[in-house]
Amino acid sequence: MPKIAILPGDGIGQEIVPEALKVLRAVLGDKIKEYDIQEYLVGGAAIDRSGKALPPETLKACQEADAVLLGAMGGPKWDNLPADERPERGALLPLRKELGLYANIRPVKMIPALISASTLKEHVVQNVDLVVIRELTGGIYFGEKGRKSNPPAAYDLLYYTEEEIRRILKIAFETAQARKKKLCSVDKANVLESSRFWREIAEDMAKDYPEVELTHMYVDNAAMQLIRYPEQFDVMVTENMFGDILTDLASMLGGSIGMLASASMNGKKGLYEPAHGSAPDIAGQNKANPLAIILSAAMMLRFTFGLEQQAARVEQAVRKVLDQGYRTGDLAGPQEKIIGTREMGDAVVAALR
Repeated sequence: MPKIAILPGDGIGQEIVPEALKVLRAVLGDKIKEYDIQEYLVGGAAIDRSGKALPPETLKACQEADAVLLGAMGGPKWDNLPADERPERGALLPLRKELGLYANIRPVKMIPALISASTLKEHVVQNVDLVVIRELTGGIYFGEKGRKSNPPAAYDLLYYTEEEIRRILKIAFETAQARKKKLCSVDKANVLESSRFWREIAEDMAKDYPEVELTHMYVDNAAMQLIRYPEQFDVMVTENMFGDILTDLASMLGGSIGMLASASMNGKKGLYEPAHGSAPDIAGQNKANPLAIILSAAMMLRFTFGLEQQAARVEQAVRKVLDQGYRTGDLAGPQEKIIGTREMGDAVVAALR
């Protein structure tokens, strides 16, 4: 029986995860009984209950699961803890490492009904349809870290092996091959040796994908171009820290970070989560946008379980409710009616039926 580990986490994670499960039950119908779906503690909620952000039983369940659906982690309540014990460093990064989730895939596509929700001009965002592929288990976030006392100093090591670079580039080339055959590799090769190494490997691998047009772009320019002319991009690939920054920036091309789904993959095994955080300022108020995690659940159906038809139905239902004018607060314009988290989940279910 396929297993799905559910990790609501903290803040609005507790509110949006039930809406994703509601949608999964609707789209799968009686087939939902064929899945072993269990909920586990993680993040600040786990710290409060067990003293650890990633309890051993949660890690074990995630290792045994075919897929993990995660809400959100963290919040100011736990900011006074030592860095390694906070939800992000104590749970999220170890989960990625222990599960070998080396590839983060974030599609960004403008839904026409949300053009007015973007902070950018309509002609800039109207044709946005791109995928950012971020290396997730290497680089500066996982490199050696430390401090020195004489003189006072701190350091973080940006380290990549050839194998780590090749496996993420393989996914990027294959994704580009299946789309518009355009791949932009983002680096900082004018300054960083690791980026020059990355670029050399990309050029070598490009020989195996002659139909794919490979280009390179410095990360600072890439950030500017995403805002200036995002339509030029189809598939972008980059290292961990650059990807962290660019994916949040790219989220605004779709109108709101509340719309950005995400998959962190190791083969078919994946951790699926919205790109936004735990938003403690609106937690428990039925204000959160559940569409990003609903779309993340659709990615789970597609990538891990091969249910393309059901995934497409969920995505179509999301577009339908937006076309009908349903909006959470992050998406609403001055004259648009705002509905709550639960009501948005109900609307997607109704659109499925």
